[in-house]
Amino acid sequence: MKKLLPIILVLLLSCTAMAQEFECQIQISHSQLQGTNYEKIFQSMRKDLYEFINNTKWTNNVFSKNERIECNISITVEKEVASDEYSGKIQVTSSRPVYGTSYMSPLFNYLDDKFQFKYVEMEPIEFNPNIFSSNLSAVIAYYCYIMLGLDYDSFGSQAGTQYYQLAEKIVQNAQSAVEPGWKQYESTKNRYWLTENLLNDQYSGFRDFMYTYHRQGLDRLADKPSDARASVEESLESLRSMHRRRPGSFLMSIVSTVKGDEIINIFSDGFSDEKARVANLMKEIDAANSSKYDKITRSDE
Repeated sequence: MKKLLPIILVLLLSCTAMAQEFECQIQISHSQLQGTNYEKIFQSMRKDLYEFINNTKWTNNVFSKNERIECNISITVEKEVASDEYSGKIQVTSSRPVYGTSYMSPLFNYLDDKFQFKYVEMEPIEFNPNIFSSNLSAVIAYYCYIMLGLDYDSFGSQAGTQYYQLAEKIVQNAQSAVEPGWKQYESTKNRYWLTENLLNDQYSGFRDFMYTYHRQGLDRLADKPSDARASVEESLESLRSMHRRRPGSFLMSIVSTVKGDEIINIFSDGFSDEKARVANLMKEIDAANSSKYDKITRSDE
């Protein structure tokens, strides 16, 4: 038994070291469907998706358990369009830890309302990056790569490129798919345009923002709050430059959804001149929600 202990310890340590990339929770709502068998079907689907996302090795890198990306996928099934085929929407959120705190900063929060998929109990969810075989696995893998890209971009300058390219490959493979959400002409804000924008140099200000805001801003907020706020403001200037070149962009709408409230909180302890500058900046780049940024300067009144 004593001889076996070192082997067991090595195996346990290897399993810990090879923890996969995601710690993802799955919710599936099917209340709009009438029938008694759906509960069992979607419980099975939830379990299969959980295992698919959390047990797949998505990168060539080693993630420790506490480095796994926390994410949430909520699927609302609205209609059964054919036998074992459904349509609805999928909401994907992810976050990353902030150094020196217990706070999790949101990175992605997106509602995709063009989600159509087939699911059959007892059939495995399989994904092949080289071919399009299932819209369910393709959509899930696509958003896993998007979340990976955003996470990597938040820790290293332009570090998420390879994951956006993998998401783009899924889009390319899906061009002959009958399911919506993949094609350029279908919408100005869908899976096609998300990867196009992330890899387009005209929107590089977004990716500059992701790194400066998180790594040079939030991660220093606990130790050097003044310097950290200055870096956050610098990152917002990158967004403003991008916004002036490309107003109303898809990526700006994502930033507004994910970061608006957080930016207000960051500058609640700022200097008066900082607050005024950032409030005006946010009102420019997020004009649809401009009134909420009055909260930044309200504490000075």
